[in-house]
Amino acid sequence: MPKEIERKFLINLDQLELPPQGIKIKQGYFPMSAGVKFSVRIRIKKDAAFLTVKSENTGATRSEYEYPIPIDEALEMLENHCQKPYIEKTRYELTNGGHIWEIDIFHGENEGLVMAEIELSSEAEEFDVPEWVTDEVTDDPKYYNSNLLLNPYKKWSAT
Repeated sequence: MPKEIERKFLINLDQLELPPQGIKIKQGYFPMSAGVKFSVRIRIKKDAAFLTVKSENTGATRSEYEYPIPIDEALEMLENHCQKPYIEKTRYELTNGGHIWEIDIFHGENEGLVMAEIELSSEAEEFDVPEWVTDEVTDDPKYYNSNLLLNPYKKWSAT
């Protein structure tokens, strides 16, 4: 069973020099019934599209199944079947201490949110924490992309 072991962090963007080119990502989630413990999303990244199913997290680990799909079908599913607003972000990849860090700068309803993710081979794997990392949010579900759709970052200060 494919597993994703991912840790998420807030960062101080002022301490970080981003690469000149980021990758635009647009993703939508299929509506789920109450009590469902997985998410199904469509993601368009550059000129490629993917259907992804992710289970509920256990710590920093969850099952992840991802399949390439035709981009025209992804656009149709985003428009006709996914909840809105979409998650839109620009992703930058940086290498630090032998690991790839994915830096996501969110747009739209999540404008102002900037996060970093690192994928690991095990939850016990050690890694260098860059100076631009501030707080770990791996265990806080409000930072999951599927939850940012339901409770966007722009609304957090209003509550």
